[in-house]
Amino acid sequence: MADSTRRVAAIDGAGTISVIEEPLPQPKPGQVLVEVKASMVSPGTELGGVKRRRENPTDGGPRPFGYSNAGVVIGHGEGCEDIEIGTRVACMGGGYAQHASHGCVPRNMAVPIPDGVSYEHAASIHLVATGLNAFRRGDFRFSEFVGVVGLGLVGQFTCQFGRLSGCHVIALDQLPMRLEKAQACGLERGVNIKEEDPIAAAPIFSRGYGLDGAVIAFGGDGTQAFVTLTKMIKKAPDSHLMGRIVIVGGARIEHGFAAALGNLDVRSAARTGPGYHDEAWEHGADYPGVFIQWTTRRNMEECLWFMDSGGLLVEPLITHRVALDDAPEACEDLIQHPDRALGVVFLP
Repeated sequence: MADSTRRVAAIDGAGTISVIEEPLPQPKPGQVLVEVKASMVSPGTELGGVKRRRENPTDGGPRPFGYSNAGVVIGHGEGCEDIEIGTRVACMGGGYAQHASHGCVPRNMAVPIPDGVSYEHAASIHLVATGLNAFRRGDFRFSEFVGVVGLGLVGQFTCQFGRLSGCHVIALDQLPMRLEKAQACGLERGVNIKEEDPIAAAPIFSRGYGLDGAVIAFGGDGTQAFVTLTKMIKKAPDSHLMGRIVIVGGARIEHGFAAALGNLDVRSAARTGPGYHDEAWEHGADYPGVFIQWTTRRNMEECLWFMDSGGLLVEPLITHRVALDDAPEACEDLIQHPDRALGVVFLP
């Protein structure tokens, strides 16, 4: 590939995945140019709609995709001169941190990687930070009992933040491989919902207290998962449900409120923290730290620190490492066989 072009994975309106070549982007003010060393695929967010596209195709041409990668800074736009060429960075953001050989990323979403963290592990940064923001939204505390439904990558990392925070975590999924991966990363209790009743497991796991809260970490119809959690959550003597349920996977839920839900808090967790999708912030502006402590950038920094310390585990979740040119085949494996693929890393 010539220096004037880049390779990037793309999806068209018919759901066909390919690797295309296009002009090398040039960094705008507030951006750095990154030579990508690794990127990680999100099976749900990035590939979850591919089957629907194939059933109802449109004429849309190939569009680059991806939002989590890692690489080395090889150029910078105006306002980023303080970022040294050669800096290793973990990058995130739709339209920026794509599955590509190169990309331009706003400075606040390109965070230096500690020496002890590999590019392949750092490439998970958007997914990890999404899990961290979901955990923060739940306000979960030391020794609380927390449920996580859905063990895709965001659910996996959410479970790990529970462990790191001293919570007791029980996770629900129907794919044995994902449960095995979670347990390899320190999950206290896994439940295969095809083989075991999670409602019966909850009081035993929580020593009779019931769950203090939970996270739904998948998209699509989440009504049944939500109902199941309401039967696992703690209940007051007056029969009111108590605690909080965080929705991070974009699930759709139909359920009554008020008397039908008691005093249970339902919270939405969007993105990776404050700042993401604020173009001025992404490109270098900042919020007063005294008012907004956990920005997207700070969440990213914390995630990388916990990777470096050995507390946050990425390696057990990686099931495939493939060349970027083989991205179409690897994505197809994720789409057709979610039981055998989880963390897929592209290596340009």
